Order: sequence, then structure tokens, then C-alpha cells
Amino acid sequence: MRFERALLIYNGNAGKKDIKQALGVSVPILSSGISNLLILQTQRINHAKELCELHGPDVDLVIILGGDGTVHECINGLSNLDHRPMIGILPAGTCNDFSRSLMIDQDISKAADQIIHGEYKPVDVLKVDEHYCLNFWGTGLIAETSNNIKQTEKDQLGKISYMLSAIRTMKNMDPFHYVLDIDGERMEGEARLIIAANGNYIGAKKMPFNAISYNDGLADVFIIKHTNMTLLKELFTTDITIQSNELSQEMDHHSGQSITIHTQEKQDVDMDGEVYTKTPSHITVLKHHLQMLKPN
Repeated sequence: MRFERALLIYNGNAGKKDIKQALGVSVPILSSGISNLLILQTQRINHAKELCELHGPDVDLVIILGGDGTVHECINGLSNLDHRPMIGILPAGTCNDFSRSLMIDQDISKAADQIIHGEYKPVDVLKVDEHYCLNFWGTGLIAETSNNIKQTEKDQLGKISYMLSAIRTMKNMDPFHYVLDIDGERMEGEARLIIAANGNYIGAKKMPFNAISYNDGLADVFIIKHTNMTLLKELFTTDITIQSNELSQEMDHHSGQSITIHTQEKQDVDMDGEVYTKTPSHITVLKHHLQMLKPN
């Protein structure tokens, strides 16, 4: 057996029919490479975090069956541990963004097989004050877009709901004043959106920047200015590749290991699609903090 002891956590708030089907497909495949598999269902908000804190030190592998929110909770439970087990993702949410960065198949049975036969990959984690995020930290348009998603649209339309919310939000989005410190370099200005990216998918859409890497020890910071709403719309709704001349005119790009963000007025902060903190924020990149499984 490849793994002696593993924990599978799944989101208890997900559709029962979908979860039952996902478990029925994935568990036999996982069992072929795991001697002892403990399966636990989350019962409430932050329960996945608690389960990871409780059981993480005693297992070789944590398998997360769920979407970006469940992954975010588990990362927050595992990142503080001295012994951090391997992590595998079975994508079962609306967008499954970081699993896409890892090139994990979005089909559950294929993703389960990739956990058993995949390779280990060191992955950076963004430590944001006392919290952790895996995919991105963002404020401005991205946080307001998450706040404005209509649950009925999300249930019926899936990832398209993020695009619709972004378009609605842009109509009423005012620029905000920011002060940034990136590895000791200070900068300030006006922006509609600031993102510190570790993964390169947001809302199931690949960000059109080649610089982003989840294991280079750096976060890529994109400051989208208040001068061009067309570019914002393109980022959320079309497939484009940002050219170097467009990048310099419409946004600023920086990278760093230690990032502090202040805003003139407190702004909601979105971490991996979850909005529960506000600015100011201090981000530290923890290089190769976790080991995750991805396809060979």
C-alpha cells in the first residue's frame, strides 16, 4: 500500500446525492492504495479545520472532497501542524481553482486515481496574519464580487455566477487608496482590485499571467488601476493573454515574500473565495510549506 493511514474529509453541506455518488466512485479507488481510510463529514463552518487539527498529526495523507471553501478550511487546519501530512484534492465544488493549478482532473474517479498514482509536489502557502490561504488574497473588486454572488445563480449556473456577479459589481465599484510594502519597497496609489496570487485560477478561469507559480516562494501582486474598466471586464469574462505593454499601462505587477497592505478605509478581504477579514493585511509566503499530490 502507498499510504498506511489516510483521512478523507467531505463537505456535509454539499448535495447528498452528489456526495454519495462521489464517495461511491472514489473510495474503492482510494482503498487500493490506502491501508486504513477514515472518512469524516463536516457538520458546521470551520469543522474541516478542526478535523485536520485533530487527526492531521496521525495520518500520512489528508484527502479533501469538496470545493475551494473546504480546501481553504483544511489548509488552515493543517498549516499550523508540526507534522503536516500529504494532501490530495478530489474536486467537488463550483470552481475547484487550486486543483486546476495542480492540473488535477475534474472527474472524481480520475482525480482519485491521480491521488494514488500521482507525484508529490511542494506547494507554497500564504500566511495572512493568523490565517492561511492557498490560492489567492484579494481586495476590492474580487472581494465585492464574492459578496455579491447570488446563491440561486451559483446553484443553477455554477462558475458563470462569478462572472455575472463581477459585471454587476463593476458598475458600482469605486477606486480605493492603498499603501503597499513589498519586501521593503513602499508604493501607494488608487486601485479597483489588488490580488496576491499563489495559484493561477480564479473563478475556474485561468489568470492570463505567466509569472504566477505556486512553489517559487513568492506571491505575485497585481494592482489593477482605476483608469480602465474594460480590462477588468476582460479579466473576468474573456480568454485573453496580457501583453507586456498592456500590463505596464493598465496594471502594476510586483512579486515578493513579505507584503503589507493598508487601505484608507477598511476593505473586505477575499481569501480563496472566502470573505471574513478586512484590511490591513500582512502576507508572508511560506515556501514549500505543504506537499500536495498532482498527476505525473
